[in-house]
Amino acid sequence: MPSSTTSTDICTSTSAGIRTLPASGGTAPARGHALRLDIQGLRAVAVGLVVLSHAGVAQVSGGYIGVDIFFVISGFLITALLLRELAATGRVSVRSFYARRALRLLPASSLVIAVTLGGAWLFLSKARLTEYAGDALASALYAVNFRLAAAGTDYLAQNSPPSPFQHFWSLAVEEQFYLVWPLLLLLTWRVARGRRRLVALPLAALCPVSFAASVLLTNASAPWAYFGSLTRAWELGAGALLALATGRLERLPAALAAPLTWLGLACVTLAAFWYDDETPFPGYQALLPVAGAVLVLAGGCAPTPYGAQWLLGRRPLVWLGGLSYGWYLVHWPLLVIAPAALGRPDGTAELPLALGLCAVALGLAWLTLRLVENPVRFHRAFRKRPRRALAFGVALTTVASALSLTATAVPPTIEVGDPAPALARALSDAPAAQARLTEFLTSSPTALPSNLAPPLPKVKSARSAIYRDGCHVDYAATRARPCVYGDPASSRTVVLFGDSHAAQWFPALRRLATARGWKLVSMTKASCKVADVTIVSGHKPYTACDTWRSDAVARIRTLRPALVVVTSSDAGDPVRPAADLLHQWTTGFENTFRDLRASGARVAALLDTPWPEGDPVDCAARNSLQLHACANHLPSATRDATRGAAVRAAAATTDATVIDPTHWLCAPRTGICPVVVADTAVYRDESHLSEAYAEAIAPVLAPSLDRLVGG
Repeated sequence: MPSSTTSTDICTSTSAGIRTLPASGGTAPARGHALRLDIQGLRAVAVGLVVLSHAGVAQVSGGYIGVDIFFVISGFLITALLLRELAATGRVSVRSFYARRALRLLPASSLVIAVTLGGAWLFLSKARLTEYAGDALASALYAVNFRLAAAGTDYLAQNSPPSPFQHFWSLAVEEQFYLVWPLLLLLTWRVARGRRRLVALPLAALCPVSFAASVLLTNASAPWAYFGSLTRAWELGAGALLALATGRLERLPAALAAPLTWLGLACVTLAAFWYDDETPFPGYQALLPVAGAVLVLAGGCAPTPYGAQWLLGRRPLVWLGGLSYGWYLVHWPLLVIAPAALGRPDGTAELPLALGLCAVALGLAWLTLRLVENPVRFHRAFRKRPRRALAFGVALTTVASALSLTATAVPPTIEVGDPAPALARALSDAPAAQARLTEFLTSSPTALPSNLAPPLPKVKSARSAIYRDGCHVDYAATRARPCVYGDPASSRTVVLFGDSHAAQWFPALRRLATARGWKLVSMTKASCKVADVTIVSGHKPYTACDTWRSDAVARIRTLRPALVVVTSSDAGDPVRPAADLLHQWTTGFENTFRDLRASGARVAALLDTPWPEGDPVDCAARNSLQLHACANHLPSATRDATRGAAVRAAAATTDATVIDPTHWLCAPRTGICPVVVADTAVYRDESHLSEAYAEAIAPVLAPSLDRLVGG
């Protein structure tokens, strides 16, 4: 998040390159302290990179590093202000510190939260409003980074559209850091009796710990590494340590200070142009932009006419830096909400529109500064009255939180039609379940049924036991975790094996296992294919999948199951695609099927389910009275016909049984694949069946499995 402190500097020099004019949105510098216009310029560079990256400018694909620059600037300036107070009074007024933070941050952020929530209520998916309201509440309470990290590790939520509140994560990280840092600084100052070298020791020890956590978690759990306050604290700490060293930095010779600033700016530029969405970040890669920001700030403490201050202190950059906080807050909600408000079918903005929206956001940031931020911040009612300022901040947070809770309690209305027959009951009672299901598929409702079960906003949040119990393992796992359901003491064992498209069948298999007294063992892993083919994941070989697959097959052999139900998504490409892809995939499936057959089990190979077009839940919310607009059609609903042909060919040579679920999701005569059948949503997202539909159609799956499991 853009550093929200003013650029009053701990460097007292007023030599060339430093001017004592307040930047837009800043306060006049304290007497005897110069305004670092280069810091305002560096803010402008940082926010510009973030905004251009969000707008989709490919040349600055690494523009997200602007946030790292802001963290360094914030740590530097906040620590400088605290040190100045400590040097003058020997203490830090924690109440005054948080009062200043409240007056600076909350008026604009609370306004943006309220307006964004209204925009989401009016224009974004009605099925996701509760989710967005939760993000708004977490943003108001400075905890949205934890919510985003948790969502990022939820496999079924990873492809969700971005939240209009997502950018508040960096503000949350900063405030969490500043819950601790002023108190730690005060304590160490008193213990060290003001000796800065000793004051720096605790932070100098904590920063490497934070950096190490960043590196480790970037590999193990990227969302927690990216959004976590622990993994980002070292970046704020780097700026804080720099502030503690300003006495020495002011004495840098010009021949060294000037090159440092240009080198720092080069590091920032290199990271912005070199990194992209596939760069493991933050981890080691965050060193480059952080080091760049540190070098610019360090060299700027001994300004020269030949340093980067010459560029960063230019009036346009200084002006833009003064608007960085507001621009950062406003641009992202506009990019997310405006395309939907303008009726864009995919809800996204192409580059010209995105750049236009960012320009509008800059104008709104200027208005917010003039009409909201500065009038509140400098109002005489709060002058030297920190208690009143804190009370005002609490009131703003309370209002934003109340609005979020109200939006959750009173979501927008989704228009519905007449009630529909209960699918699960109808199939259970039908003498011929497949024939009854075909009738429902052929006459799927045109309007969302009033008795949809579960209601549309709850379709995505449903999680079967294997997700709740942590049995569906993530990308990094290399060992299978067999989870047992049904009758653990049964002599007939059925194994579910594959990726999330195998896990989607768990509700159906668990229902059958419970009814028939089977022991059901689930072994599934994120995006891991059944076929013995190394695929690409995150632009690198998914070797963890290969290791996991071998371990799972070995465990299945020891179980001696009666049946192994295998399936996986048709998505995913081989690391080394063969000229004949059909042969490559067929061989991969044959290898796995033979290994499974060696356990003595029969193998039931479920073909992948037809895919919807886009997000079916969001589409149904937008077109609740015209559901046919959301239906996909065969053959386009088949993700990869080659993969299905490979499964059939491999099954023919290994005596496996192929089960094709297409006629359970698409009408046989028309080839239409509806998103709602009877009273049940078919899909939960862009490729997975809903929990309710998978469980409801268990009766049509039962005959095939009963024949294979036996009595």
